[in-house]
Amino acid sequence: MAEAPQDTTRCGFVALIGAPNVGKSTLINALVGAKVTIVSHKVQTTRTLVRGIATVDAAQIVFIDTPGIFAPRRRLDRAMVTTAWSGAHDADMVGLIIDAKRGIDEEAETVLARLADVRHPKFVILNKVDLVDKSTLLGLAERVNEKGRFEATFMVAALTGYGVADVRNWLAGKAPAGPWHYPEDQISDAPMRSLAAEITREKLYHRLHQELPYQSTVETDIWTEKKDSVRIEQTIFVERESQRKIVLGKGGQTIKAIGAEARRELTGILEKPVHLFLFVKVREGWGDDPERYREMGLEFPRE
Repeated sequence: MAEAPQDTTRCGFVALIGAPNVGKSTLINALVGAKVTIVSHKVQTTRTLVRGIATVDAAQIVFIDTPGIFAPRRRLDRAMVTTAWSGAHDADMVGLIIDAKRGIDEEAETVLARLADVRHPKFVILNKVDLVDKSTLLGLAERVNEKGRFEATFMVAALTGYGVADVRNWLAGKAPAGPWHYPEDQISDAPMRSLAAEITREKLYHRLHQELPYQSTVETDIWTEKKDSVRIEQTIFVERESQRKIVLGKGGQTIKAIGAEARRELTGILEKPVHLFLFVKVREGWGDDPERYREMGLEFPRE
């Protein structure tokens, strides 16, 4: 598909930041109009800078879904927080997402304080507004704007789509003039192999978020395109044998259910039958392996 002439186009990179579980991934998917990043109730499921792409008339908006910002305890935590702030500093605009129900809690206060160091134009999105009464929302919006300089404040319910178009259209008008970075019909710069691995990881977390520790990852090993189907082989890596048994489940029932859910979603995305084969392996100490960080697009913290 042909791109619009460069002299009429605009293209802007927008980083969305916030504490874990404020709805960044759900909002990114709503803004793009398709699934480009996984959604989970388990905190810190977004690990890298996922880019979703929305085209509004002559403007292309490249959304950067950053990892949730929190107090890091482990090496992987530190890498994710560093990645989140690097995304904010590299973008044209930065959107702060606040969970309207949680309000300005300790995590939001931390993000607001550090956001003062980001020199790019900033805006606020109060998400999950359908869960809060109007007077509380107005008070929250006022308090947030007292703590920083924001060009606009939006009331959004990402899960239902309420207010999403207002954010998208406003950002399209703010995007700087310049050529598009991606073709008009592209919605993400993540390769399908990576998205497929992320979808399986999402299903893993949905089914086992109470039992399975955060240190698990999924890699797509083989991707074979056939005329009327796709064969995908993936490995789920955990750190201990006890975790491997949890993922497999009694008689292999848990991993079968995870595979069925991932296969169903991938079939819808690829619009052709998917043959998905999942394996579970123990990879001890992967959270301290620099190579694993490079594969996830994270910088390995040396300390």
